[in-house]
Amino acid sequence: MSQQELLKYAVAVLEAAGIPYMITGSTVSSLQGQPRTTHDIDIVVGIRPSTIPAILAAFPQPKFYVDEDAIRDAIAHSFMFNVIDVEGGDKIDFWLLKSEPFDRTSFHRRYKESAAGTEMFISQPEDTILRKLLWSKLGGGSEKQKVDCIAVYEVNYTNLDAQYMQEWATELGILDLLQEIQHEANP
Repeated sequence: MSQQELLKYAVAVLEAAGIPYMITGSTVSSLQGQPRTTHDIDIVVGIRPSTIPAILAAFPQPKFYVDEDAIRDAIAHSFMFNVIDVEGGDKIDFWLLKSEPFDRTSFHRRYKESAAGTEMFISQPEDTILRKLLWSKLGGGSEKQKVDCIAVYEVNYTNLDAQYMQEWATELGILDLLQEIQHEANP
């Protein structure tokens, strides 16, 4: 299945199972800024052990690869697990919602947007930028993250909550990175 079909399918699975979610990462920065190719879909989820059977049933082998132990481990350690579309080669990174204040705040601020022919919860542009800057700080493909941030900043400039971004960037230790993209952007 195509990446768009996989995204729509994942959203339908999460909504049918009553699992709260938020699409993030390059999928969202492509919607909010400049489109680019990516082979993964990042989704923050609030899952519990009781939802594991629904996830396993929705992503059956051999069409998909998903490991039940990896899901349990992700829940236990508030980390992530993958679902891989074996035929298409794309993957979904399911990131467990953490209890840190920024994670909870950005998840609470999510909103529904129509994308790929379906309604889905996505991160706010400010949170997309902050999360990508944080990922960049942690060594996650800094140049791609920076380009994505600049594009989201430029496209959404007039509607961004600058105070929110400055406060969280200071709290997260990425104010210098935020200031750098603000300086380089051409809104």
